[in-house]
Amino acid sequence: MPRLRGPIRRDKKRRVLRPGETIRADGRYQFKYMVDGKPKFFYSWKLEPTDPLPAGRKPCKSLREMEESLEVRSIICPNSDDDTMTVMELVQRYLSLKTGVKPNTRINYNFVVNALMKDPFSKKPIGKVKMSDAKLWLVKMQSEGRGYSSIHSIRGVVRPAFQMAVDDEILWRNPFNFEMREVLINDSVKREAISRKDMRIFLDFLKNDRHFKKYYEAVFILFHTGLRISELCGLTVGDIDLEKRTINVDKQLQRDTKGKRYIISTKTKAGARLLPMTDDVYDCFTAILRRRKPPKVEPIIDGIGNFLFYDANGNPTVAMHWEHYFNHMVKKYNDIYKYQLPKITPHVCRHTYCTNMALSGVSAKTLQYLMGHSDISITLNVYTHIKFDDAQKEVELVQEQQQKEMENVRKELEQVGEIQPKIIPFRNKA
Repeated sequence: MPRLRGPIRRDKKRRVLRPGETIRADGRYQFKYMVDGKPKFFYSWKLEPTDPLPAGRKPCKSLREMEESLEVRSIICPNSDDDTMTVMELVQRYLSLKTGVKPNTRINYNFVVNALMKDPFSKKPIGKVKMSDAKLWLVKMQSEGRGYSSIHSIRGVVRPAFQMAVDDEILWRNPFNFEMREVLINDSVKREAISRKDMRIFLDFLKNDRHFKKYYEAVFILFHTGLRISELCGLTVGDIDLEKRTINVDKQLQRDTKGKRYIISTKTKAGARLLPMTDDVYDCFTAILRRRKPPKVEPIIDGIGNFLFYDANGNPTVAMHWEHYFNHMVKKYNDIYKYQLPKITPHVCRHTYCTNMALSGVSAKTLQYLMGHSDISITLNVYTHIKFDDAQKEVELVQEQQQKEMENVRKELEQVGEIQPKIIPFRNKA
């Protein structure tokens, strides 16, 4: 029995109507299906059981309750016999279709599979998984100590796997179609921008430290270009044009869990960009190129060579190296000085750059390009993190600028005599 298909429709509450569901002119919900080539219908004043009944209408089952009857479910899900496959089998089926993914994405998939293999939930038949089961499973993982970000990664694979089962007409709805914040506490640590004061203190410390000063220029560049650390590691001599003062960003250098380095494209298509250099960034790249001492035999990775930064073994540095460098640099500063710096990582540098540019008045569209964000909502999210003190300073700055402009206008008008006070001649009443 074929299932009716049509365009996506929504009701007045913006809820998506399933195939076969429509709303009649009188406000009733209708479901249409075919049996032996003939249409059949049933109706209800409610879509879901929790919907209020319109005034003056007789009590009735909701449309969705009626749809759960055996006859209708067999029409919505003609392949429901396959709902005995386990959650693990469904996930593995879904992942087998994900070909050509980046190595770091494949690592994340392996993490999810390994996590599922140890969990009894993975053996549950998909047809037996209710939405409450899905929610309770996430709560259970968090109560057992698994972090919010890890659960987010696991759900990020399981939910589309169940959606595939819906699309394959095995299941009639996805039990994971809910927001995580409805059931979990987000205990993940947010990577926030540091203040301009802390950035200045940190850079001054590096510049004058006997050991860490060799990293000063690279850290300065991270703070003043917004480069991802994998993009910085992937820079080669040919990517730096000192004459035109540009930085070509078109790749990333990463390393897998076995230590093998590889080149991949930028995180998104928008990540491929040409960045301008400020005078200070230009000076930093000049110093880096002048001091660059490559190994006797420069390594070639996926056809790319002449990298800017190398480790002690003559291999190009990767994100892990810089994470360690930053940890040691911040620790040394905090061990020496009473004023304590917050946690600083390469990504904090990127977030700090984005925030500082937003505070400086750079438009969201320009900042989206500079950051290589594929979606402007990611860029706009930075503007929402601006604190009251920052907003107050901006308002005061605008007010001061407006006052100056008004004063200049007043002086100009005075000079041309347009706002000189009128001289009213004295008239003798006598």
